[in-house]
Amino acid sequence: MATISARGLAKSYSGKPAVRDLSFDVQPGSVTGFLGPNGSGKSTTMRLMLGLDRGAGSTVFDGRPFAELKDPMRHVGALLEAKPFHPTRKARNHLRMLAAANGISARRVDEVLATVGLHDVARSKPKGFSLGMGQRLGLAAALLGDPHTLILDEPANGLDPQGIQWMRVFLQGLAAEGRSVFVSSHLLSEMALMADHLVVIGKGSLIATGPIDEFVSSSRQNAVVVRTPEASELAPLLQAAGGTVTVLAPGSLSVAGLDIEAIGDLAHSHRLRLHELSPKVATLEEAFLERTAGSEEFQALAPAPSATVEGGPR
Repeated sequence: MATISARGLAKSYSGKPAVRDLSFDVQPGSVTGFLGPNGSGKSTTMRLMLGLDRGAGSTVFDGRPFAELKDPMRHVGALLEAKPFHPTRKARNHLRMLAAANGISARRVDEVLATVGLHDVARSKPKGFSLGMGQRLGLAAALLGDPHTLILDEPANGLDPQGIQWMRVFLQGLAAEGRSVFVSSHLLSEMALMADHLVVIGKGSLIATGPIDEFVSSSRQNAVVVRTPEASELAPLLQAAGGTVTVLAPGSLSVAGLDIEAIGDLAHSHRLRLHELSPKVATLEEAFLERTAGSEEFQALAPAPSATVEGGPR
C-alpha cells in the first residue's frame, strides 16, 4: 500500500500565495483529515497533488508522481468536485466510460454503484440528482479501480446524517484494509470520529500534522475542573505552582497547566477540602479554532452590544 509524500507544494494566483511550501505525509492504514478555514488552500493543495494545477513542489504515491502511474485509477481515486459528471449521461454510462478508459470491467461498475447505494438509479441521468447523490456517484468513480489511495475533498457535503455515518464507517473500513485515505471536511465533529491523523493548514501554510489525539491534547482548552468550598485559598496556591486558574462559579475553578494528581496533592498538603476533580478535554473544534485563529480568509466583526435603557434592551 502507498504512502503519500507531499514536499514543498506552492501555488499563487495573481501574485497572491494560495499554498506556501507545504510538506506532509499520509500513511497507509489510516484516515488522515485535511483541515483548514475557508480559503486556506485545501482544494488547491489536492489539485497540486494530482498534477491538475501547475505549481511548485511534488507529490509521490509510493515513490511515483501521479502523472507517471500506469492506469492511475487503479492506484489513486479522487473526488474533488461535488458533481464531476455530464448531467445528461446516465450514471452507469458515466462510470462505464471511465472504466473503459482504464481497462476496468463493466461488472466493477455495477459493484461500485451498489456499494455507494445508487444501484436503483444507475440508469437515471445525474442532472436530477441531489448534491448527496452526486457525491455518491463521484465516490463510485473514485472507487472504480479499487485504488490503494483515496483523495476526497468534502465528500460528505449534501449527505444526510445516515449518509454521513455510512461515509465515516466506509472510509474507516477502507483504511483498515491498509489503504491511504486523505479527506477534507468542515464537519469537525465528524472528523473527530473518523480520522486517525490530521494535516491542518491556514493561509496556505502548515499549522500542524500528526495524530489527532496529539493535536487535541496540545490545546489550552484542556483543563481540570476543581470544586471546593475553599476556592479562595486554593486558587493562589495553584497559580504559584504554575497553573492558570479561571473562576467558573463560586467554589468552582478551571485549572490549566496542572494535572489532576498535582492539584489533588497540593490541596491535600494544605489540608484543603475537594468536592470534585474532573478533566475537561478539549474538542477537536476547540483545538482547531485555537490553532487557526487569525488565519481565516474572511473575518467577520463581532456584533455590537445592544444599547440598554431602563426597562430593558432597545
